[in-house]
Amino acid sequence: MKTKDQISRRDMLKSSAAVAAFTIVPRNVLGGQGHIPPSEKLNVAGIGVGGMGTGDIRQAASQNVVALCDVDQRALARNAKVFPKAELYTDFRKMLETHKEIDAVMVATPDHNHAVVSLMAMKMGKHVHCQKPLTHSVYEARLMYKTAKEAKVATQMGNQGQASENARLISETIWSGAIGTVREVHAGSNRFPPISPRGIARPKGTPAVPSYLNWDLWLGGAAERPYHPTYHPFSWRGWWDFGTGVLGDIGCHQLSAVFKALKLGHPASVEASSSNNQLKPEIANETAPGSSITRWHFPTEGDRAAVDITWWDGGLKPPRPDELEPGRAFAEGDWLLVVGDKGKMYGHRIIPESRGKEIGKPPRVLSRSPGHYKEWFEACKGGPAAGSDFVNHAAHLAEVVLLGNIAIRTNEKLLWDGPDMRFTNSEAANQLINPPYRSGWEL
Repeated sequence: MKTKDQISRRDMLKSSAAVAAFTIVPRNVLGGQGHIPPSEKLNVAGIGVGGMGTGDIRQAASQNVVALCDVDQRALARNAKVFPKAELYTDFRKMLETHKEIDAVMVATPDHNHAVVSLMAMKMGKHVHCQKPLTHSVYEARLMYKTAKEAKVATQMGNQGQASENARLISETIWSGAIGTVREVHAGSNRFPPISPRGIARPKGTPAVPSYLNWDLWLGGAAERPYHPTYHPFSWRGWWDFGTGVLGDIGCHQLSAVFKALKLGHPASVEASSSNNQLKPEIANETAPGSSITRWHFPTEGDRAAVDITWWDGGLKPPRPDELEPGRAFAEGDWLLVVGDKGKMYGHRIIPESRGKEIGKPPRVLSRSPGHYKEWFEACKGGPAAGSDFVNHAAHLAEVVLLGNIAIRTNEKLLWDGPDMRFTNSEAANQLINPPYRSGWEL
């Protein structure tokens, strides 16, 4: 297996941003990047192809997968068998500089490297699909929005459920008035610590870095620390330096539809309580909590009433709604409850089922998706924006979700000034909006 050498990130950042232009004239006539007619295939690269990245890049099998990049040689080897013609890289910076034919990238690194990879690609005119949560910090989410808007590239966050029929039924049911004015939304997930260890101290051991792993590149912009298998693979999600806990992991899935349906802007406040409040700082400052409750208040805006969104995880849940039939499971797995002044929805269905059947399906007003990944491929070729593109949906959703993690970490009720991107009542919270990067990885 052949991998490419590292280069300086500072050199890469000198690359100028390209503006994508779409036309039906064949690419070999026009020349240059970004001219991709619908009949042609995209040249796609995968950056981070272990775990979810494997699933993402294999969704691109209908296109030309021309390059694969991962700091773990095992992930490269697995996917090289599926895409034997793809060039293999360890350093995404070298890949983007040397492989000029790449049109689009699929980013599925750990959360802390989402923005550094995606921003570089967009500034070079590449279309980007990036896993959820879109970024690791609030500042990064705002910067992803700005960069995607300026670069005019096609983007998509990896919250695949946004393309589903159920997501559309949630919006259409709310808009139909069947449950009245929505003033409360509850959502959550019961992803317990075995899936992403949380509420634990940093390990003291310093085992040798495996020969198949480039630990320095895995760290990326995160602060230097010794390698340990508790971080890689997968279990990085619970560590604040690398992941965003259960809220960051699942919040962008479960809250996407209601953000669209209610057209939510900036919250006025966010507050949280968590099991970390009982732990020593050396633990609470290392990992996300085993369980938490987070609440955002969105003030009245236009013709939308004020609404509170509450997130529950780690086995915590709101009172069981009276409308839910006896014996029916409630708040298990990943779930959503929408409360209106005339009725309630559990998931995409009105409860009780008898009332849902009486009302029937809402009028269809939204177009249906050809599929989450196909949306993005078509957008890359000049079609309409994908359903979770950074500019119209994903960056704002990720920003608001990540505000919740700041509330968890400060254990304060925080007042948010969205336009100025700052908390008006907590300097400690403001310090977490844009945490520092390791030298050489600054945005």
